[in-house]
Amino acid sequence: MYKTIMVPVDLEHVAQLEKALATAADLARHYKAEIIAVGVTDVTPGSVAHNPSEFDEKLAEFAAEQTEKRGVSFKSKAAISHDPAVEIEEALQASAHEIGADLIVMASHIPGVLEYLIASRAGYLASHSDLSVFVVR
Repeated sequence: MYKTIMVPVDLEHVAQLEKALATAADLARHYKAEIIAVGVTDVTPGSVAHNPSEFDEKLAEFAAEQTEKRGVSFKSKAAISHDPAVEIEEALQASAHEIGADLIVMASHIPGVLEYLIASRAGYLASHSDLSVFVVR
């Protein structure tokens, strides 16, 4: 049913991704699908990497660690945005289409007051994407 599963990854908050990564791995095993971890970065230095090339390397290392840990193949794709805080949803949506994803497995969090004013990133993708989105809380 699914051939390519995209998992958005924030390298600053890897601990919060555990359930989504485990879910993606289980689905990939079941459907014999490929998993691609997608991270969005800026062109300027940030807390994770000094430049997009370094970010790409760290994301590839993360994917290799997940492959070893979960026993299913993870690949990586770094997406570059000029303003990730504003453009992240569009960057993730574009990346999903570039890699040919047919499912997005995405971590979320327990909603708070802010989500009543501004939709969460996972909620936004689930509402606006033409792809299936599995939001894992």
